[in-house]
Amino acid sequence: MNSFSADDLENKAAEQRRRIDTSVNELTETLKEKVNLNNLAREHLVPMAAAGAVLGLVLGYNVTGIFVHR
Repeated sequence: MNSFSADDLENKAAEQRRRIDTSVNELTETLKEKVNLNNLAREHLVPMAAAGAVLGLVLGYNVTGIFVHR
């Protein structure tokens, strides 16, 4: 049998819960920073602008093609 008392086990479990809670909170904050659209736009402005321009051209070309008959 284990030589741990019930109090020791409860304290150990409480410490593990605190560490898990801290880890989850840190992970949540890290994810919020990584997924923040303002930060993403600031860091990747040129690629996002280029992607928006290409998307606009493709959509414009396709919409125009619907109304123009050859």
